[in-house]
Amino acid sequence: MTSLRTTLGALAASFALAGCSLIPTYERPAAPVPTTFPGDPAQPAGPAAATVPWQDFFADPRLQGLLGTALANNRDLRVTALNIEQARAQFQVSRSAQFPALNGIATGTRQPSVLNGELYNTFQVGLGVSAWELDFFGRLDSLKQQALARYLATEEAQRSAQISLIAAVASGWYTLLADDELLEITRQTLATRDDSVRLTKLRLENGVSSEIDFQLASSLAENARASYAQQQRTRLQDENALALLLGAPVPSSALAAPQGLGRLDNARALPDLPVGLPSDLLTERPDIRAAEQQLIAANANIGAARAAFFPRISLTATAGTVSNELSGLFKAGTSAFTFAPQLVLPIFNAGANRAGLDSAIAGRDIAVAQYEKSIQAAFRDVANALAGRQTLGEQVRAQRAQSDAEAARFRLQDLRYRNGISSALDLLDAQRSLFSAQQLAVQARLLELQNQVALYQALGGGWNGR
Repeated sequence: MTSLRTTLGALAASFALAGCSLIPTYERPAAPVPTTFPGDPAQPAGPAAATVPWQDFFADPRLQGLLGTALANNRDLRVTALNIEQARAQFQVSRSAQFPALNGIATGTRQPSVLNGELYNTFQVGLGVSAWELDFFGRLDSLKQQALARYLATEEAQRSAQISLIAAVASGWYTLLADDELLEITRQTLATRDDSVRLTKLRLENGVSSEIDFQLASSLAENARASYAQQQRTRLQDENALALLLGAPVPSSALAAPQGLGRLDNARALPDLPVGLPSDLLTERPDIRAAEQQLIAANANIGAARAAFFPRISLTATAGTVSNELSGLFKAGTSAFTFAPQLVLPIFNAGANRAGLDSAIAGRDIAVAQYEKSIQAAFRDVANALAGRQTLGEQVRAQRAQSDAEAARFRLQDLRYRNGISSALDLLDAQRSLFSAQQLAVQARLLELQNQVALYQALGGGWNGR
């Protein structure tokens, strides 16, 4: 009983002493960006982007259906969810090291006696704790804190992956709508140029036009035919890219324009979002939060590296019954226990502990740099999107006005050419200018929509849903 009291007292003292931490005090690094965004833009009224459900921001039901499919099927998002499960399990493994592992033990040996050489048996049954480390200097606790931070980082990584997926699907959908619109413009241009070829050939046969005019019209018609084939290929490739994000084929209903309206113009308008301050990104961007958790993990790893310089105490203990006969294991007087503490004091290991600490400190410095880089990248993303919001609206207006002007010029040139007033060169030049202006107008509108999606993503929007 005295020995048992001594053992329990030693265990109680060990628990009391355990919990000393050598982890450096964590301080969040200062954000290496200006306190306001360039131009200090006016803030529209409304909730922060990170709190706006993606169903409210992307109000078009066709796009909502695609986003729901992607969230259910996307393989990259599935991998991030499995990474969370793996990190959670690794955290549980690190946490369990702080507790003794109790095992059932049953052994049997047969060996010669050192006294007379005769063989004898020894049977033992009981419970045992093997090499349980007493965490005096917080090594195991540091490893647990490191695993916890990495687990939290994987959760933030999943949020970041979902935000990126939603933005990519939305951008891909708008791209397909623009592809269909460009395909229709190219088809109409090809039909117009084929009509010009027929008209120029008729005028050539009647001696009104020259061979040069006919060959130029034919050249432009073939150029439009090549552009049509290229646009078809681009459209198929963009559809394949969107299907990969969805994890399923793109349904035709997602691209149909109700009531025959224009593709991009028929898509529901995206709301303006307040931008806030750069400091808001620290809490609203999951990629920044993930980088900070990685920094916390690297900081905790320093505590584990520091603890390696101090003695490591572990306990091995068993309690049960021992007998020379299997049938006598549970008889009175066969109880026995062992208690074997072990102290390991590092004396010389050729600088391994010092190198481990240097590596941990360097890892923390790397994590600081990566955290600061993530903040700078977020600031750049928002600043770029704001620059687009300030200028793309005017660009879209100007490109549409140019397209309307070129359409009016083409109609006048076509009328003049059919009445013999204008040359074929003037007509074909008007065709070429109109085709280019129409393409640029569609591309500008696509850029405007994609920029709005990019701003929503840059502000941390896309994680919340209804």
